Amino acid sequence: MAASNGRSKRQRGEVETLPSGSLRVKVYAGVDPISGKRHYLTEVIPAGRTAAKEAEKARTRLLAQVDERRNPRTRATLDQLLDRWLEVADIEATTRMGYVNKLNKHVRPVLGKLPVGRLDAETLESFYASLRRCRDWCGGKAYVKHRVEGEHTCTAKCRPHVCKPLSASSVRQIHWILSGALSRAVRWRWIAVNPAGQAEPPAPPHPDPQPPNPADAARIINEAWRDPDWGALVWLAMTTGARRGELCALRWQHLDLAAGVLTLRRSAYLDEHGDLQEKDTKTHQQRRVALDPETIEVLRELHGRYVERLAQLDADTDRVDYVFSPEPDNSRGYRPDTITQRYGRLAARLGITSHIHALRHYSATELINAGVDVRTVAGRLGHGGGGTTTLRVYAAWLSESDQRAAGTLAARMPARPTSPALPSSPYRTIAEELREQIQSGRLKPGEPLPTVAELAQAYGLSVGTAHRAVALLTAEGLVNVARGCRATVAVSPTSNRRTS
Repeated sequence: MAASNGRSKRQRGEVETLPSGSLRVKVYAGVDPISGKRHYLTEVIPAGRTAAKEAEKARTRLLAQVDERRNPRTRATLDQLLDRWLEVADIEATTRMGYVNKLNKHVRPVLGKLPVGRLDAETLESFYASLRRCRDWCGGKAYVKHRVEGEHTCTAKCRPHVCKPLSASSVRQIHWILSGALSRAVRWRWIAVNPAGQAEPPAPPHPDPQPPNPADAARIINEAWRDPDWGALVWLAMTTGARRGELCALRWQHLDLAAGVLTLRRSAYLDEHGDLQEKDTKTHQQRRVALDPETIEVLRELHGRYVERLAQLDADTDRVDYVFSPEPDNSRGYRPDTITQRYGRLAARLGITSHIHALRHYSATELINAGVDVRTVAGRLGHGGGGTTTLRVYAAWLSESDQRAAGTLAARMPARPTSPALPSSPYRTIAEELREQIQSGRLKPGEPLPTVAELAQAYGLSVGTAHRAVALLTAEGLVNVARGCRATVAVSPTSNRRTS
């Protein structure tokens, strides 16, 4: 091609013929930021009559990608991107360890060698689906899972592999880790678009907190109190909803027993070397939690035992000493995993399926059941978002609390004026006669009602009609109904003077 000054214009990109007869299109795309070498976009066109024309189209397309900066600037692999991202990402130590563990165990062995530019939504979604089938990426092949690498004599621990799917929650965490790294790659112009933004992770799991019921909570406290110091820790976990790391980092200077206030400022964690460290709380904010008189007394007794031990050791008390400690002088806090394991053994002895975080759920659900507003509960638990997390996790308990609130308001309402007499429906006839028996005392509180089958037979009506009658009395608060049990009278006839 000739320029206006008569000189030939240098053509960008080149097309070379391979020994097979195919054409290879090659376009310069800058310097690779990882290797420092010249980076080219290439595409091979099969040999044929139209090969030259297709090669020219490919050259034009690749040049457009370079001009519009839509091409990957590097041949770097996902492993290289993750290494670079972890170097610059501002992540808490515990969060970083979680990221590294997930990446090393699940991502790097499968996708690590793949060039970042070749990673797309289809590849990611296929990867997620495979993890949901088997966390070990077995591909459906049978093999023996050895406990020891290299040559060895197999024992009973060497057994056939059994597929265990990775939870939807863990797969979603992997998705967001990759999304963060790939988003940084877009900012660095390593790639043009974030493929994780186009991929769809598994749906979020439905929150399912499983706090111990009041009876189990009492058994847990009684068993923990075999060691009063350990019992005090379990008690405080129940009454304040503090996280295990916050309890491990709690010091005497954070307690104001005169004012009845506990301040949660720090949280304990284990670093990558297994050493005990401290950091900010999960939301990076301190919070003040009010203590009830019984909890204040528990902590006073705990402090008294601490003072007595130091007197025996001929040592002085120090406000920076830990509240809960495995050491006689309280100079060192508990490791969070120690708390988890000890509580797990306690629950196993009692035959209760529970974990230490369930005590936090217990505190939240009991507060909600007592009618405490969501913002106050969120503040005590240290939930961010002004109660959004609390609403999402404890929606079921909030619903039950709202139903009780409606019943409480209904009980305080004045008697409803009697409507003009209307032809009574069959189910209302049954309800009126049962209501009269309850109000007159012929059916006493706690006494079972006739079954719906008996009512249907007595009145010559269908079982469904009898059900409606019992449901009406239940809505009025006169009858209690539980699944698998007969309906019983709920209140005394003098405590409810409503008429139908």
